[in-house]
Amino acid sequence: MGHSWVSQQAVISDVFTSVTSVSLGAAAAKPGEHVIDIGCGTGDTLLAFAKIVGPSGAVLGVDVSVPMLDFAKHRAAEAGLGNVTCALADAMTYAFEPRWADLVYSRFGVMFFDDPVKAFTNIRSGMKAGGRLVFVCFRTMPECPWFRVPIEAARPHVPPQPPADPLAPGMFSFAREERVRGLLTEAGFREIALKATDVPIHGKDVTQSMAFITQAGPLPALLENASDEQRNRAIEAVRDALAASIGADGRGLHVGLWLVSALA
Repeated sequence: MGHSWVSQQAVISDVFTSVTSVSLGAAAAKPGEHVIDIGCGTGDTLLAFAKIVGPSGAVLGVDVSVPMLDFAKHRAAEAGLGNVTCALADAMTYAFEPRWADLVYSRFGVMFFDDPVKAFTNIRSGMKAGGRLVFVCFRTMPECPWFRVPIEAARPHVPPQPPADPLAPGMFSFAREERVRGLLTEAGFREIALKATDVPIHGKDVTQSMAFITQAGPLPALLENASDEQRNRAIEAVRDALAASIGADGRGLHVGLWLVSALA
């Protein structure tokens, strides 16, 4: 998956333009701050924070993917950003410098922990007292037409899948507000707030949308056990569904998000 995300970096960055803008605005980083970016991937938000905090600040990107993190380091070096450090690590167990971060941020990087309470407790250990936690995660599949429409189009053409465990690590594991509040409270955070927001996805056109949706999200898993014939039929159905849904501005579909904030 990491190699796919690297090869599709420009497409993914474009698709998530509004998500990135909304979540960076909620994070409200300031010059001179220390920022940790959890699940920094190929570096979109990592580089954005590095520019915001400036040379008097510092940014640490943490990710478990070698190819994505290598690409993020390359982009930071190419941009001449000397205030960026990257750690190939699981944030659940990484030894963060105690009380270092003013802000911990994540764009879709915290829903995959095997033990979320342990992970958030560990993350909080690297935050200053009163430091800000801000992350964005998906609400339910029905509230995310960008993913729901392709899945509904493909499902009749592929083998049935067993129902997913809603609490298992995955894209929609933080869909329930009460669960997120409970996890963060147990991990020691306070002043927890969740704001529901619907954000347009920049599909641009059917070609770009297909390049993304067949590489990321829940569709690849649905296609994994399909025969070539089933897969081809499913992909054509997805293409037709997207063509019918995406507007002239490429914004016909959206995702339902939680903007989550809390204090250490």
